[in-house]
Amino acid sequence: MNPSFRFSLLSVLLVLCACCTAPSANSATAPDFNSPKYEFRGAWMHIIGQGQYARMNPEQTRAYLIEQLDLLQRAGCNAIIWQIRPQADAAYPSELEPWTRWLTGTAGKAPNPVWDPLQFMIDQTHNRGMELHAWINPYRVTSGKDDKPAEGHVYYEHPEWFLRYADGKLYFDPGLPESRNFINEVVADILRRYDVDAIHMDDYFYPYPVAGEEFPDTVSYNRYGLGWDRNDWRRHNVDLLIEQLHNTISSIKPWVRFGISPFGIWRNKASDPDGSDTNGLQCYDALYADCPKWTAEGWVDYMVPQLYWELEHKAASTLTLSYWWDAHANGRHMYYGQSMRNVMDHRDIAADGGDTLNPTQLDHKMRLMRKLPNVQGPCWWPGYTVTENYKGCLDSLANKQQATPALIPAYTWLDKVAPAACSGLKAKKKGKQLTLTWQPAATNDPMQQAVRYVVYRFEKGKPVDLTNAAAIVAITGEPALTTDKPKGKHTWVVTALDRCWNESAPVQVTN
Repeated sequence: MNPSFRFSLLSVLLVLCACCTAPSANSATAPDFNSPKYEFRGAWMHIIGQGQYARMNPEQTRAYLIEQLDLLQRAGCNAIIWQIRPQADAAYPSELEPWTRWLTGTAGKAPNPVWDPLQFMIDQTHNRGMELHAWINPYRVTSGKDDKPAEGHVYYEHPEWFLRYADGKLYFDPGLPESRNFINEVVADILRRYDVDAIHMDDYFYPYPVAGEEFPDTVSYNRYGLGWDRNDWRRHNVDLLIEQLHNTISSIKPWVRFGISPFGIWRNKASDPDGSDTNGLQCYDALYADCPKWTAEGWVDYMVPQLYWELEHKAASTLTLSYWWDAHANGRHMYYGQSMRNVMDHRDIAADGGDTLNPTQLDHKMRLMRKLPNVQGPCWWPGYTVTENYKGCLDSLANKQQATPALIPAYTWLDKVAPAACSGLKAKKKGKQLTLTWQPAATNDPMQQAVRYVVYRFEKGKPVDLTNAAAIVAITGEPALTTDKPKGKHTWVVTALDRCWNESAPVQVTN
């Protein structure tokens, strides 16, 4: 779904329901703007609805992706959510599902020459010290009534697993164990073959409702409903998938996170006393997604509610929803999905400490997220809006809100043991550049392996303060860094990060 259509759909649903290399150290920042050392800063990169990929050959695609990642890194982002399975297809070589048409223009057609976009994105992000979250859509198979699965799709072998809804699209039947098992097999295959940092799903569970049309799952309900209320049974089906995927991820690679980005409203207070003071579509009732339950049960490691509306939106105020989701984090990470166009198109408001002289809501939303105790950062929808520098958003992030690099807060419930410190840190000057090299500690434990490194710089004689984000020169995936040599003597410090972002003790050298 393209960005403008996605946002307009959310707005329409609200109305209907209401009616019925990393930045250098010491980058310039506003004196009063707090840039924390620990913050998730994600960006979604979808391929569905993005026609540019089908117009490119593989070499052009790789160059384009490198450009996108360079710009997002300049904006301070440290995690990329890359869509690899938009509609039961694959943006990577798979024996389970056909190539996606959003890469080549034709469903089932491989790139020519064949290459692996997922592995490429993993390599490119990890080299930059960033994370790669593999984004899949679980149930959706086609994008409209005239779309059909590619030849060889599992649909033709097991048509009984699928249903066509009133929107014309084909879906896996969430009520069937066979559907859940196949989706689980796809995830297991990704985990075994790729070094992804997370598996990510967004808001598309049961389809967005078509007015007056029931989802046609009577056959599976009669077989498996077992006296359940139909809506409760549907929620239970989604719960079963979430729990199954959690168990699979934990058993194969326990350091890989599982994250979900739900529609921004769980329930309205009019429907549930624990709901938010809003008046829009409810993902609990419309999509059968009981999101807070998934974090409370420990099935999901992070939640990214899509708070795509302006702070003062009448039906779904992002200000109101920000406080609600913060109170329902349930001990897991909470990141806030923000529509960058909406953020930049609306002026700030005075309520809640806003600044009416600010021409956008970017500052206000960042300050709000940073003061909420259970929120660990933003995720920008879509990354393409950031890279096009819409209304100066990339410049603003790079020079102010995300001007200093940030470490993703550690996932301590998965692993809280820091890796061993590096050794052999050396600094060699050549011309106007300085090259740092070091050795990570050897280990056979994948949970304790160093996979990223943080490089800090301090003026000689000044205290070494590793809490100061402005001292971070880079976060890198390589045990070496070449940077411009600053004037004078400096103390250089290197720490290691494991897969869950635990930070080692430092080693240092002065040059």
